[in-house]
Amino acid sequence: MALNCGIIGLPNVGKSTIFSALSSSSVEIANYPFCTIKPNVGVVNIIDERLDRLVEIFEPERKIPATVEFVDIAGLVKGASEGEGLGNQFLSHIREVGVVVHAIRCFDDPNVIHVANKVDPDADIETINVELALADLDTLAKRREKAERSLKVQGKPEQKTVETVLAALEKIEVLLEKGGRALSAVLSDDEKAAIYDCHFITMKPQVYVCNVDEDGMKAFAIGKSNEYVSTVQRRAAVEGVEVIVICGKFEAELAAIEDTEEKKAFLAEIGLKEPGLTVLTHTAYRLLGLRTFFTAGADECRAWTIRAGDTAPKAAGIIHTDFERGFIKAETYSYRDIVLYGSEAKIKEAGKYRVEGREYVVQDGDVLFFKFNV
Repeated sequence: MALNCGIIGLPNVGKSTIFSALSSSSVEIANYPFCTIKPNVGVVNIIDERLDRLVEIFEPERKIPATVEFVDIAGLVKGASEGEGLGNQFLSHIREVGVVVHAIRCFDDPNVIHVANKVDPDADIETINVELALADLDTLAKRREKAERSLKVQGKPEQKTVETVLAALEKIEVLLEKGGRALSAVLSDDEKAAIYDCHFITMKPQVYVCNVDEDGMKAFAIGKSNEYVSTVQRRAAVEGVEVIVICGKFEAELAAIEDTEEKKAFLAEIGLKEPGLTVLTHTAYRLLGLRTFFTAGADECRAWTIRAGDTAPKAAGIIHTDFERGFIKAETYSYRDIVLYGSEAKIKEAGKYRVEGREYVVQDGDVLFFKFNV
């Protein structure tokens, strides 16, 4: 799976505003459809209190956070799967991301055009989901045609693989035709591997982002939701999709503030403890199947990104390929232990400092020091 997130939605729902706030970059934001044609790409730092605490303990010269990549994809419209509004081009951009962040307009503003001339989150979600499903059905039909052709000419050993492909496609087709997602198909490991090359859009993890106005954000901060957000939440509960509520305009203003105390005051004014975009980046990071380990010392405290389930040599290779090639062992302790005991010396005294070998699966929050020989 690609290690990035694509922000999609109808035109004028606030995708580019959210993206600009996320990446602290300036992209074209305008009150007309398709102002974003080529996808904008931004690398976003992951705010991690654990890294900040390690910096307090070790007082290093540098602090380097983990990152996640977001892609701002142009707005889709009804008929996108048939090329409407350059839809085929935009759908191809979605195929290249790992997680789909679906931005939904959940605010009223007569000065901001809605492509359907009416704010209706349920209808908006349906429009996008139908186009994604239709695009996947087209992909499925082409893959099936290719599989059926090869079934006629290949020998028996290869035919078994083709039959696995066809069985998986049949399961997915039933769901797509009912408006479901390929991700919901119950597939064996062999079936998943056989259709990996299809890159079905609806096979990707998805999160709904409700873009509200400041009043909507203030209401959400005290546990209330406006009618639009409630609609999205009900639908998401049925679909098994996570929901995040963000005020894109507020987040953009917050991102422009450099002073930390001023940021805190601005957040408190609307009733938030942390930016909505922080919640979004953490959610995207998790849905991508990513985890974080740390290296810490006087020179540098750094967060490193690995996939869930990666072993110690694989994690070592993230730092440098020589570390993986010549891996000997990993000395490690958990973030919780450094906070509890306050120093590596006291962790060792408590018997919490460990030496792990090649088979060790790195845990989220591990602090690691690698020994290698090349």
